[in-house]
Amino acid sequence: MLELKNICYSAENDGVKKDIIKNVSLKLDEKFIAFTGPNGGGKSTLAKIIMGIIKPTSGRIIFDGKDITDLSVTDRAKAGIAFAFQQPVKFKGITVTDLIDIASGRELSVSEICAYLSEVGLCAREYVDREINSSLSGGELKRIEIAVTLARKSKFTIFDEPEAGIDLWSFNSLIKVFENLAAKTAESVLIISHQERILSIADRIVVISAGEVVGDGKGEEILPQLLSSSSVCNVLKDKAKEAL
Repeated sequence: MLELKNICYSAENDGVKKDIIKNVSLKLDEKFIAFTGPNGGGKSTLAKIIMGIIKPTSGRIIFDGKDITDLSVTDRAKAGIAFAFQQPVKFKGITVTDLIDIASGRELSVSEICAYLSEVGLCAREYVDREINSSLSGGELKRIEIAVTLARKSKFTIFDEPEAGIDLWSFNSLIKVFENLAAKTAESVLIISHQERILSIADRIVVISAGEVVGDGKGEEILPQLLSSSSVCNVLKDKAKEAL
């Protein structure tokens, strides 16, 4: 279980201090959790605080009963936390197989590599020797990143708006990947998203606005409230149009 205790984060811009995250406390232990809310509300900032990319101004982070507030990104990864960025990183000269091997911590067999790629909907033998470069589409990169995450076998995995920047066909395929992931995973997955189809498969939805938790509960209870709320509903609609 991951617990956030009174997390605050402030930043200065042109000498003016701004509170980005305001005293957030959450216990996250469900299998499939979604953070949503208006743009600029603090969702990605809070996720980066969990991963250690950003250090909170105050508050504590507890993971599996241990205080990890002062741990580095590397040490948090070793502890079992993983983070997938909106834009997957490209590596010149590194193949898909290399990346999955690195994530798993050992040299995998071709059949093992193919199993991970097949799980995210890729024709495995077409990708095992492909380089992670600009020849891959946004949708391909996202699915490869998910395969890498699966190979890492992390206890708590964060996906920051995985639908960003991909076409409709890739988005539909990505939804199926996450549906399968939600059904099969034994660990916790946190997805930051505005997409109704992603939110609809979440066990729990946390709504974050202006740096505060303004809604929190079971997915089937929170989603109808979101869709009936004009401000958040407009965000969902706008993001759905972007996917088209």
